[in-house]
Amino acid sequence: MDTTRYDVVIIGGGAAGLSAATTLARALRSVLVIDSGTPRNAPAAGVHGHLSRDGLNPRELLALGRSEVLSYGGTVLDGEAASAQRTPSGFEIALGDFRRVTGRRLLVTTGLTDELPAIDGLREQWGKGVVHCPYCHGWEIRGQRIGVLGTGPLSVHQALLFRQWSPDITLFLNNTLEPTDEEWDKLAARSVRVVEGSVASVDAEDGVLAGVTLRTGQSFPVAALAVGSRMEARSALLESLGLQALEHPSGAGHFVETDAMGATAVPGVFAAGNVTNLMAQVITAAAEGVMAGARINADLIEEETRWAVEGRFGPFSAASEAAVSRTVLGERRHGLTR
Repeated sequence: MDTTRYDVVIIGGGAAGLSAATTLARALRSVLVIDSGTPRNAPAAGVHGHLSRDGLNPRELLALGRSEVLSYGGTVLDGEAASAQRTPSGFEIALGDFRRVTGRRLLVTTGLTDELPAIDGLREQWGKGVVHCPYCHGWEIRGQRIGVLGTGPLSVHQALLFRQWSPDITLFLNNTLEPTDEEWDKLAARSVRVVEGSVASVDAEDGVLAGVTLRTGQSFPVAALAVGSRMEARSALLESLGLQALEHPSGAGHFVETDAMGATAVPGVFAAGNVTNLMAQVITAAAEGVMAGARINADLIEEETRWAVEGRFGPFSAASEAAVSRTVLGERRHGLTR
């Protein structure tokens, strides 16, 4: 067991966790980041929408982030947090290899899991020819033939959104949605082609996305396929501490609720990034990590100030000892007698 008692233990070493760790380390806090090395965006070739880092490989971005944490005295530990429990002085976290660490505060930045439809070839193209966010990938596929796979009510919105990047959009209903009359009008007005029938496979040639094939055998060439995944927060650790993952209002998945600066309903437990904000891009998650780090530092300062006040005015403070001496000894407390 690591005998160091950290001010803050952070579970998850993505953009949110590393940004929080840097913020806390710069605030002279002892901070430990535990990271399993499984970032959500690992399949992607580059991070986009991140000022000054646009196009950078996701793992290179994380390597830079780790270096920053280490440069300020933070610690990064490769491993997977298996469980967490409250202790009288904070929290104890058990790793999968039976190591244990302790911290006064706990920040969970474990992200989310993208659940994809069970369609042949789709998972293999995830983060390559199969995309989900136009702000992350739209520029790279602009002007090309883009398909949108129907996965639920939000798919119509997704098709209209990608229409900004290309005039050639095909929405595959995939037997999962039926547009309303108003939606049909919108799709027609924006020249979005609509194909009925269930999708059987996502096809590739030499590893490059080539098209979509229906169960009827009919194929449609596309250069990119947009898919709205179901986004499920990696919330097991938070749930073990008494928190509950909630259904997102959009119906896109489950998230763990926090306030604007990352505090959960459980005292001492905080969360940031995709585990609490399903729609957050990398730069958004990083910003939320900074906010959570600042909030945790303020929380620790409040605790330490309370300790200082109790030390000054508590039962064994200098003031209380002087009062006892006056009561018991009177003038003799000065070592003189009359």
